[in-house]
Amino acid sequence: MASSARSALLVMLTTFASRILGFVKMAVIGSIFGAGARADVLHLVFVIPNNLRKLLAEGALSSAFIPVVSERIVNDPEGGSARDLVRRLLTFQVLILVPVVGLSIVFAPQVIRVLLDFRDPEQQELAIELFRYIIPYLLFISIASVLVGTLNSHERFFVPAVAPLAFSISVITGIAVFAGRLDVFAMAAGVLVGGLVQLLLLVPQFRKLGYSFKLLSLGKDPYMRRILIQWLPVMATAGVYSVNQQIAMRFASGLDAGSGSAMQNALVFWQLPFGLFSASITTVLFPRMSRQIASDDREGVRKTLETGIRYLVGLLVPSAVFLGLFGSETIAAALQSGAFTRTNSLLAGDVLGAYSLGLFSVGAYTFIQRYFYARGDFRTPLVTSAIVLAIDVALSLWLKETWLRVRGLAVAHSVAFTVGLCVLLIRVRRSTGPLDMRAFFSTVLRTLLAALGLAVYLLVVKNLLPPVFIDGRSLASIAAVAFTAIGGAAITLTLMWLLNIEVVTVFLRNRIVRRL
Repeated sequence: MASSARSALLVMLTTFASRILGFVKMAVIGSIFGAGARADVLHLVFVIPNNLRKLLAEGALSSAFIPVVSERIVNDPEGGSARDLVRRLLTFQVLILVPVVGLSIVFAPQVIRVLLDFRDPEQQELAIELFRYIIPYLLFISIASVLVGTLNSHERFFVPAVAPLAFSISVITGIAVFAGRLDVFAMAAGVLVGGLVQLLLLVPQFRKLGYSFKLLSLGKDPYMRRILIQWLPVMATAGVYSVNQQIAMRFASGLDAGSGSAMQNALVFWQLPFGLFSASITTVLFPRMSRQIASDDREGVRKTLETGIRYLVGLLVPSAVFLGLFGSETIAAALQSGAFTRTNSLLAGDVLGAYSLGLFSVGAYTFIQRYFYARGDFRTPLVTSAIVLAIDVALSLWLKETWLRVRGLAVAHSVAFTVGLCVLLIRVRRSTGPLDMRAFFSTVLRTLLAALGLAVYLLVVKNLLPPVFIDGRSLASIAAVAFTAIGGAAITLTLMWLLNIEVVTVFLRNRIVRRL
């Protein structure tokens, strides 16, 4: 597993840089637009093409596409079959996405009325216009996702991980330079340019592997038919998640002003450990599981699955502790400036704390879901996602009307995915036979002990630090968060090493960092 660990670490480092730029982007947005009504529109409208991307490309289609391409690469080393398959997939993307984007522009008022529920008519009208400008981004990012899936199938991870940096840089530049003239539409300009640049950065390596953009008739290719047959249930599963998220955004848009911004700002910080650890491990291990299944390596699949879950425990549990106990301070240091007030920091911190309760559950759920896709089992993820949706919506309807308000939406999300994870683990046991649960629970126990040490450290720091976060972003507050995070990481890693937790010992014992 050392090669997978090296690849995962490489993806983590580039993902970390991407998340840092994401923080800069949110800081610029917060400083210029604040976290009120107009910021709510900006944040919630951008969620729509992101959810469509998960449905039509990055999430659903890639999950159906990578196992088949990986199989073609294993069984046809010369690569002709894989190259034709990718060309057909690009043709399919164009046939689907061009009409979707066109219809979305024409029927933007109807789309926004269904998906968002702004009480202020001016917010609703602004959302319609902004949506029309942002939706073409879907075409660029969806084609890029095919290239990313292709490169990952060849175990090329660096360029796909670096390319998103260009997107964030473009959005930051667009807002910083043009907000005075274009207002919130400056973000639309940055999104469109960033999506195109992200796509172009993937092209050289894609071409170097022998692939081309020459469209090819779908024909009666059996492998393309397999992808489409698999894509439909995966899309349905991803659709459940997207509907889940969109319902949460609709609920947030109907709550107090600033609720939508609080959710999106919290999710940016929540996404740092999720993208850094969960997405990186899933990105690296999903193609490996697909090849092992194609080679009928059952023991290898079980080992990959067990290792991935234990890695996620060791990485995400301490991350959740930090977000839950130091979330408001981190948000204040990063975003609180200009129109972004202390009240906004505290609300976003509360929402982040509620989301952190389900950080491991969502990460492990996503990883195990890919295992079922690699096996060709699409029914289990679909049924489980429907269960998650039902629990999330039911709890959200109740909790948003309590004192929790927008915080209740995050609590509902965490609880629903925890239940979903339990369902998937039961299904894994039935499909693979018993996993090494003794090793799993041992990792959980030792990680909780390390996380307890981190929690004690954070509580001591919170009591000893001067109130540098009250005034928001400053050199003092940024330094305080940075030193606290570094100290917490050092303490946690030391405890994990002493407790012999696998995710740390594998990296150190194999001297992975030096070999990079």
